[in-house]
Order: sequence, then C-alpha cells, then structure tokens
Amino acid sequence: MTLVLNEEQRLLKDTAREFVQASAPVGALRKLRDAKDPLCYDPQLWQQMAELGWAGVVMPESYGGLDFGFMGLGAVLEEMGRTLTASPLLASVVLAGQCIVLGGSDAQKQAVLPGIIEGKRTLALALEEGHHHNPTGVALSATRSAPGYTLNGSKTFVLDGASADQLVVVARSSGEPGDTSGISLFLVDADSAGIERTRTVLIDSRNAANIVFNNVSVPADALLGELDKGWAVLDPVLDRARICLAAEMLGGALEAFERTVEYLKDREQFGVKIGSFQALKHRAAQLFTELELAKSVVLDALSAIDDQRADLPALASLAKARLNDVYQLATSEAVQMHGGIGMTDELDIGFFLKRSRTTIQMLGDSGFHRDRYATLNGY
Repeated sequence: MTLVLNEEQRLLKDTAREFVQASAPVGALRKLRDAKDPLCYDPQLWQQMAELGWAGVVMPESYGGLDFGFMGLGAVLEEMGRTLTASPLLASVVLAGQCIVLGGSDAQKQAVLPGIIEGKRTLALALEEGHHHNPTGVALSATRSAPGYTLNGSKTFVLDGASADQLVVVARSSGEPGDTSGISLFLVDADSAGIERTRTVLIDSRNAANIVFNNVSVPADALLGELDKGWAVLDPVLDRARICLAAEMLGGALEAFERTVEYLKDREQFGVKIGSFQALKHRAAQLFTELELAKSVVLDALSAIDDQRADLPALASLAKARLNDVYQLATSEAVQMHGGIGMTDELDIGFFLKRSRTTIQMLGDSGFHRDRYATLNGY
C-alpha cells in the first residue's frame, strides 16, 4: 500500500500542474462553452497532452506507451480536475482504451493503441442504456450474421461519444439484462452505416451523446475478447475508470476548497475578514479533514490498480462513493461561502459545482457504490 508519490510521479504531477494552469485554465472551458464548440475540447491542446506522454502513461510499452502506471495517471488527472481541463483522456485512454488493453487481440492493439497514444485517434465506451449507471443492464443486441454480427439498440450518456472516431460497444449476445454472462464487446467505427449519434451538452459543458444502432453490421474480428465473456474485461475496466474519475474529482474538490479559503481571507463584512467568523472556520476545518481522508482513499485505490490487488473492486467503489460525497460537499460549501456572487456566472466557482454534479452520476452515484461495497464485503 503506497500513500505517497515517488520522485518520478511527483515530477509528472508538477509538470501537469504547470501545463494545465498555463494552457488549460478554467477560462478555457468557459470559452469552449460560450463558443458552443462541437468537440467540447481543444484538439490542439489534446495533441500537446499526447506529446507530453499523457495518453500513453498507462499503455504498454510494446505499443508505444510508457507503462508508467495508474499512480502517475492519477496525478495528472488530479491536476486536470483543478482546472476542469476538457479532453478525451478519460474516455479514450481509460474507458475504451483499457478495453483494448485487457480484451483486445494483438492485431487489435497494434491497430488502435498507437493512434490513441499519439493523440490521433479517439474512442468512447458505449455502455449505459438508461438514466442511471447499470453496467449489467445491457439490452442492445448482438446477433450473428453472415459477415459477423449485427447490432441493434441504443446507448445513452456516451462520454465523448459525439466526437469519437471509434466506439467500444457493450452488447448483449445471450442471456437477459442484468446477467453478467452473455455480454460481449465490439470495436466499431463511429461512422458505420446504421449508427445515429445525437450530441448532448452536459451542464458542465462537456461532450456526451445518445447513440442509436440500427442493424449495424460489424465483422467477426470486431469482437474484443471472447463472445459472451465481455464482463471479465468490462468489470475491471470500469473499476479503473472509477478510480481515475475519483482522482480528477479530488483535484476539483481541492481547488474549490482552496479558492474558498482565499475568498474567506479577502472578503470583509462588518469591518472584518469573514474568515475570522467561527462558524465559517468550523465548516472549513471539517471540509479540510474530509479532503485529507479523500486523498488517502484515492492514492490507495490507484496503487491497488498498479499492484493488481484483490481488494481493487471494493476500493474502486469506496473511492468513487467517497469522492462523490466530498466533491458535492466542497462545491456546495464553496458556493455558499462565496455568498450571492457564488451563484453567478461571473466567478469560476460555479463551474466546479456543475462539474461535481455531473461526475457524481458518472460510473455510479454514492448509493450504487455503497450497495456494491456492501455486497463485495458479504453484507
């Protein structure tokens, strides 16, 4: 169990902090929102991030990656969370990309991973089919056909799905929704005949999509891993993504807290700094302790991925549930302590609140993960 970064990981974290603060401040997200940018991220910025090696941090060296580990990627994501950096990193590298890493054949890895690492190819994971996270509730059908398989159904809330070059589609090849058996994964070109993508702009100005698959024909070699056994790939991928998302949420919560503390030191009321008010001191102190606990939870979960520990699933749910609660608390307190101006678009603090509410729902809310954590521990 490692709860501190080593020297190389700290260097990566420092580099990431300097880069995103200079090239991707919160103001950059504001510009993307105001311009109604169709990608919801800057492709030139993404290319720079790829050149820095971020897209290859957790990718195998044999395909051009750095194989640096999830502790390193988590450090990068935390800094990105501090500036709400918009990029396809989570969708391409962690969600869809890890499906290729864990389930793809050597030919599939050779064809896809170098493009992701170089920032020239983006992917998205088409998983959800309802309003809430339900990874086993897959109904989109995959039936055998002459060229391979035919996909029919729809997906919702596909992160970066409107702009992705390829989709990793979670389909039901046998069994019933709710079964872990009978799930299969397919790598599909996003512009394939029969695919209809409808872009949805989230409240935090990020890119997602609803996607309909109408008799989409895919070749046999589009299958990732074994037929009907996709859950063995999908389950660990989702845990990795939950932990990485928790790391990004930690960065956002820390930034919201630090901005609020600075405001408390600066804002005057009744002739004194409001930071001297005992009630606000107590609230800030409580939030500080919650954030310190959250740091340990995230670091432990990231190290569990790198160490391939058996308790990874439970730690993934612990990290996501904990950061759901902490990010909500940090942003709610930030807006309240900023007073009326905190509710306006003039300050950046509102962007953190909106981001928190979106990420809380992504990959499972607190109720989902508390139930999962209890189940994994035999309750």
